[in-house]
Amino acid sequence: MQTVRRIATEIVAREGGFVDDPDDPGGATKFGVTIHTMRRLGLDLSGDGHIDRSDVRLLSKSQAVDVFVRHYFEQPRLGLLPEVLQDSVFDMYVNAGAQAVKILQRLLQDMGFGVTVDGLVGPETAQACQSAAVPEPMALRDAYGVARRNYYFRLADRRRSSRKYARSRAGGKGGWIRRAEKFISPAYHYSDAEFRKRVAGWD
Repeated sequence: MQTVRRIATEIVAREGGFVDDPDDPGGATKFGVTIHTMRRLGLDLSGDGHIDRSDVRLLSKSQAVDVFVRHYFEQPRLGLLPEVLQDSVFDMYVNAGAQAVKILQRLLQDMGFGVTVDGLVGPETAQACQSAAVPEPMALRDAYGVARRNYYFRLADRRRSSRKYARSRAGGKGGWIRRAEKFISPAYHYSDAEFRKRVAGWD
């Protein structure tokens, strides 16, 4: 298992530099840290009393890693989850906040565990995950990755402006789907034909 800081460093690399996409509800973002997160955490990097786009631009990679480790791994207690799940749930938490845990909790419910879908990792969710990881931990990791991919597809189904995050300009797999499949065994990746069939109804 990689260290949490190494996982966070890889997330920062995947997120990339400064962007301010009008279709992204996160607003101005750098290394995956949104302006809303910086305001919530009081990260006034310019020291001018206001947190705006200029502060987002000033954010360093190491600061982004610190934010992710403290507020997206330690604070939501992702360390209570089985190690095999931690990097995928952590990556999703950066991307979608508490929704990452809700996806896991719904999956656990589908598997017959009586957990509450509240987006919080507590003893109930942690114990259900430990039980679900027996006897084959990778099966749970794959199931979570597939559930995560399905979440992205459903989001793009509902919101046309989000389809560009799931599908590339050339019509193939886009960032969201590739990101989810990074944590799924190759046998469960969509083929090009399967992907085209799944998105055939999108315009």
